[in-house]
Amino acid sequence: MKRMFAVTIALCVLLAASMAFAGKLMVIITPSHDNPFFKSEAVGAESRAKELGYETLVLVHDDDANKQNELFDTAIARGAAAIVIDNAGADASIAPVEKAKKAGIPSFLIDREINKTGVAVAQIVSNNYQGAKLGAEEFVKLMGEKGPYVELVGRESDTNAGIRSQGYHDVIDQYPDMKMVARQSANWSQTEAYEKMESIIQANPDIKGVICGNDTMAMGAMAALKTAGKGKVIVVGFDGSNDVRDSIIAGDIKATVLQPAYRIAQMAVEQADMYLMKGSTGLPEKQLMDCVLIIPANASKLETFALKD
Repeated sequence: MKRMFAVTIALCVLLAASMAFAGKLMVIITPSHDNPFFKSEAVGAESRAKELGYETLVLVHDDDANKQNELFDTAIARGAAAIVIDNAGADASIAPVEKAKKAGIPSFLIDREINKTGVAVAQIVSNNYQGAKLGAEEFVKLMGEKGPYVELVGRESDTNAGIRSQGYHDVIDQYPDMKMVARQSANWSQTEAYEKMESIIQANPDIKGVICGNDTMAMGAMAALKTAGKGKVIVVGFDGSNDVRDSIIAGDIKATVLQPAYRIAQMAVEQADMYLMKGSTGLPEKQLMDCVLIIPANASKLETFALKD
């Protein structure tokens, strides 16, 4: 009898431990880690979650809304404590976030907002408009306030693509001698940016500058320009990647705008932990982090989407 009682107690302890462990699962969902920006988000969130004692499940939606929906189902089935996500679309992501909320799982959004409030606990994003204006001001300065230029835009369904483009034009359009000769979406892709630039260069051989919605496209544009023997064309990016840092130091790409992806991802985890412990983050749902201009003078201080002191 005593042995059976001991076994029963042991099983109860194991079950309780298992349930507690399941309740400590932090699910982290981002776009593809082929993009160093998104990889930095995943690494930052995962490392902070583990420091706070959570089990982690890191997933990738590849900017596919259907796949993202399936990943939310996985998180719900696994009994996640919280979801940290860089989402796959401002409209398409509302339903899965609502679904998680109904299942008792709070969502914490990073990098990209959704077009609805009150369903996610937090939406923590870089101040893309402020950052875009910084980048555009530097671009205009480098261009000498005149000349033909090209804009490469991010994925059209992504809110950030539109915000950055608007920030760029609110500055550049004040200069009548700045002439945009082409504007195309390269969907945040380095390969696509290279291919688009090849065609743009053929149609506009005298371009003086290229302003890009992210660093990955800036790298593709710079590669195409160098291949065409036009490595002196001014290229400006947005994100603050190590690749562009190295390009700036080498004298190729001229500037970028740092958005602190690693830190924002960690903040989301910290706020998720606070919410799970206290039922509130004590902060507003929408939170903006200011961006920083990166030029040759401070590029050496940039490391993995963070600026060292």
